[in-house]
Amino acid sequence: MTGEVLAGHPANPNATRSPAAAKPARRPWLQRPGVTKAIAPWVVGIVVLALWQGWCVLMKVPAYLVPSPSAIVTELVQDAPLLFSSLLATLKITLLAFALATVLGVVIALLFVQSPLIEASLFPYAILLQVTPVVAIAPLIIIWVKDMNVALVLCATLVALFPIISNTALGLRSVNPGLINLFKINRATRWQTLVRLRIPSALPYFFGGLRISSGLSLIGAVVAEFVAGTGGSGAGLAYQILQAGFQLNIPRLFAALLLITVTGVVLFAITAWVSRIGLRGWHDSQL
Repeated sequence: MTGEVLAGHPANPNATRSPAAAKPARRPWLQRPGVTKAIAPWVVGIVVLALWQGWCVLMKVPAYLVPSPSAIVTELVQDAPLLFSSLLATLKITLLAFALATVLGVVIALLFVQSPLIEASLFPYAILLQVTPVVAIAPLIIIWVKDMNVALVLCATLVALFPIISNTALGLRSVNPGLINLFKINRATRWQTLVRLRIPSALPYFFGGLRISSGLSLIGAVVAEFVAGTGGSGAGLAYQILQAGFQLNIPRLFAALLLITVTGVVLFAITAWVSRIGLRGWHDSQL
């Protein structure tokens, strides 16, 4: 009959499809968002380096004006012991300043959120430190502090301090008023409100300030080394840049700049990774 269904042939043609067949087709490897985000910067970098190398070779640009990427890599390999020992000296100042700025910034932000009077009294001076060029105050710190390493750490700390203070204080204040009232209804103490509500709410802001401060601590260390101009076995990368400029050794200058740039990228990547670990599983930015 016309309306009957033959035996063994179900009315719904999709009923016999396996669960595997119902799954959506997987995207090609190169079209996945994570892969694209990882590969795209490398493609742009390789294209820029290839154009740079080709321009230097075809135009026969002298190395003392603009060195080619191959000349920079050659210089980096030849002077590796000198440059990497200077990198360690700069990195030591950077990490110490970054750690000190993080501790001081969090403590100051906690004081600000606990007392509006303290915040109103001291926050303008934090802004004053941020807008004052480090090259203006670094000579004074170097004169006042006898230990050169301590002076360099203080200079870099002043540069990296403000983002921690500003972001952490903003995060500690950016709490849902409904949750504040809930804690008050349950008679939570100020310490319980701080630990269980304000600090978790401030973590995304704190990690944002951490990423900014990591780069600023490196900038502060390099600028402080420029001002100090110290040489010898403990010389940092800034001193090598100065010496390379005086000697017109431009490939070494670019090699030192390359190390500083790579170090900044690595510091940012590490702080971003720490942020993902700290916020993973509960904050919207990492879901």
